[in-house]
Amino acid sequence: MRHSSRPELPAIEGGRPVRRALLPYGQQSISNTDIRAVTRILRAERITQGPQVGEFEEQVASYCGARYAVAVSSGTAALHLACLAAGIHAGNEVITSPLSFVASANCVLYCGGRPVFADIEESTGLLDVKEVERRVTPRTVGIIPVHYAGLPCPMKEFAANARRHKLLIIEDAAQALGAAYRTGSGGGAGSGWVKVGGCSHSDMTILSFHPVKSITTGEGGMILTNHAELADRLRRLRTHGIARNSQPRKGSWYFEMLDLGFNYRLTDVQSALGLSQLRRLDRFIERRREIATRYHRALYDLHDWMTLPFWPPTQSIKHAWHLFPVRLNLEKLRVGRAKIFDALVAENIGVNVHHIPIHLHPYYRRTFGYREGDYPVAERFYQRVLTLPLFPRMRQTDVDDVVGAVRKVIAYYAV
Repeated sequence: MRHSSRPELPAIEGGRPVRRALLPYGQQSISNTDIRAVTRILRAERITQGPQVGEFEEQVASYCGARYAVAVSSGTAALHLACLAAGIHAGNEVITSPLSFVASANCVLYCGGRPVFADIEESTGLLDVKEVERRVTPRTVGIIPVHYAGLPCPMKEFAANARRHKLLIIEDAAQALGAAYRTGSGGGAGSGWVKVGGCSHSDMTILSFHPVKSITTGEGGMILTNHAELADRLRRLRTHGIARNSQPRKGSWYFEMLDLGFNYRLTDVQSALGLSQLRRLDRFIERRREIATRYHRALYDLHDWMTLPFWPPTQSIKHAWHLFPVRLNLEKLRVGRAKIFDALVAENIGVNVHHIPIHLHPYYRRTFGYREGDYPVAERFYQRVLTLPLFPRMRQTDVDDVVGAVRKVIAYYAV
C-alpha cells in the first residue's frame, strides 16, 4: 500500500462515503425463472409436501454424488435430525468446532449429548485434526467438522481418525454446497474430484438453503447420506416419526408413529425455488470465485495490515467461497476491530463477523463453565476477523467499492 502524507478522510471521521447505499455482506439471487417456477407451484393443487420435494432431493443428491437426500425446514433442523438419526443421546460426546454458528453444537444438546470443542487451524479456520484427536474420550461417539466459509475440511484425515476410534461423522456443509476436493494427488488414477455432500468420508452431510447460502429456498436444509437405513429414519423423524403403510392390511389410510419426531418438512413451493436455483449453482460458485480472486489481487499488498483468507491449491481443492473473512493485524492499526467495522459500515460496506466462538456465548459459559482462553486459536481468529461482502449478484462496481473502502479505511488507521 502506498503511504500518503494525508490519507483520505473516512466517512466515520467526516469524509464522504465510498457509496450511497449499503451493500450487504450476502444476498440471494432471484431470477424471473425462479419466480415462474414458484408461481407454477402456487397454482398447482399441492403446495406443501408434493412431488417437487422428492425431485429436489433427487437432484441435490445427484449433484453431490450421494445416494439419498432428505429435505427439511432448515439447516438447523438438518443438524438436529442427523444427530437424532445417529442415535446420539445422554452421556455421549460429539466433537465440533467453536468457530461456527451455534447450531453446529446445539444439535448435540437437543439429543441430550454434550458438544465438545476442539481448536481450529489459524490459517484456514477449520477444525484442527490433531486437536480433535486430543479431545477423544471413551464417551466420544462422533465428530461434526464444519466447512468454514466454504472451504472443505481435510475429510480423509477426519475419516481416518473416526475409523481409529469407531466414531461417526456428520459434515456441517451449511456453507459449502458447490465445494469439492480431490481424493488423491497428482491427478492420476484414484484422484478424482469429490463434491462436498457426497459423504465419501462421512455418515451424513447437512446443507443449508438460507438466502445467503450457495442456493436458497428461503429457509430450508437437507441431509445427505449413503445409508438407506439412516435415510428412512430421517424421513420419519422429519414428519412426527410417522410411517405410512406399516401395516397394509389395515388400509392405505393407516399410519403409525414409530419415533418421537418433528414437523421439519420442506414444501413444494420452497423445493420449486430450490430446483430452479440448483440449475445455476455452478454459475453462482464461479462468480463467487471471481469476486474472491479480485479481492485477493486487489488487497494483497495490504498484508502488513490484514491477512487474507487461505487460498487453497486449485488442483486439489475447489472453495465454495461462501464467505471472504479477512483478519486484521491489529498491532499495525491505531484502532481496534470494532472501529474498523464501524468505519466500513459508514462507507456503506456491509461487513460482518463470522463467528463469535460458540463456547463464549452466555449459555455455554453458564452451562458448561467455558471461559476466555479455553480455545485460544479460535478466540484470536474471532477477535481479528471481518467478513467482506461476497455474493453472485455483486457487480464489478460493487467489488471495486469494497476494495476502495477497505484501502481507504486501512490507510487512514494504519500505524
